[in-house]
Amino acid sequence: MSRPFRHPFQESQFDIFEWYPKYQACLRFFVDHTQYNGPVQTVAACVNIKLPFQQMAGSSAPSSPSSAPSRPPGDAYGSVALVPYVRRLVATGFDTPAVLHAFFGDDWPEGVGPIHETERRNYLFAAKSDTWLKVKANYDMADGQTIPFLRPLQGVTEKEIVNAEANWSDWLAMQDWMLGPLAPPGVSDSRGPRAQGD
Repeated sequence: MSRPFRHPFQESQFDIFEWYPKYQACLRFFVDHTQYNGPVQTVAACVNIKLPFQQMAGSSAPSSPSSAPSRPPGDAYGSVALVPYVRRLVATGFDTPAVLHAFFGDDWPEGVGPIHETERRNYLFAAKSDTWLKVKANYDMADGQTIPFLRPLQGVTEKEIVNAEANWSDWLAMQDWMLGPLAPPGVSDSRGPRAQGD
């Protein structure tokens, strides 16, 4: 019996087709509106990450939507990924609901929430895997966007820790190739049968 597909966001009720329109709404809100707001610009400056308008070519990047250059429809959205912003907010402790709402709008729990949850778990894994200096280097970005500081994960819940422990065990099992038919009992709930002759 083959192992059933397990979505990267780890939630059994997660539907990628319901999620994507919410993600797009967050992306549009961020690109069209909040990147030009003073509070979002302040947080971005504090955590040293460039906003999309700051990454545009030339030094005459607009600071407000009214002065933004005209673009083909969808052009700005295709060149912007929200994951780097979520990663930077998590690693600096700015990933509070208020800040996430300020960056990504009302749809953030459904549109960016699954990414936020995964990035919090990734940050826990990074801290467990390596030294502070190497973790910091992994959160640095090109073009002078080095992370100015790291903070321990803020507002951690017991559920997050339990989920992270379970996923860490899965990771360790994979490092030892203990997957599928070789998975030990309790590590994977979908052990396949061993090949004949094993």
